[in-house]
Amino acid sequence: MPGKPKQYYKEKRQAAYLLGILGEWVVLLLLLLKGYHIRARRYRCPVGEVDMIAFRGRTIIFVEVKTRHRSEDAAELPLSATQRRRISRAAAMYIAKHPEFATFNVRFDLVVVRPWCWPRFYRNAWMEETQ
Repeated sequence: MPGKPKQYYKEKRQAAYLLGILGEWVVLLLLLLKGYHIRARRYRCPVGEVDMIAFRGRTIIFVEVKTRHRSEDAAELPLSATQRRRISRAAAMYIAKHPEFATFNVRFDLVVVRPWCWPRFYRNAWMEETQ
């Protein structure tokens, strides 16, 4: 019995990618409404990536956005240690390249976006990884 064609999987990946972009826009708008200034979106560097970087006052936040297409998906599962390390390393590199943020408080937030639900913000979802 043949499996599903490659096109099927390509379309699924594209749909998931577009859903993730939509979720990031929702979070971006909510952060702006809360008075945050957005510094970067989809920040990538050799050691990792961060979905969104924002600041308000003397706090800079590195935001990971998780978007799920069904409300019953287990979207709130914690990030793996590898994912947290990747984001923490990218955050450290961002701050190293932007010394104006060196004295700011650093926070790592997780935002879960699900259909027909208000996004769930988890402030201080984890502490910075040092390794």
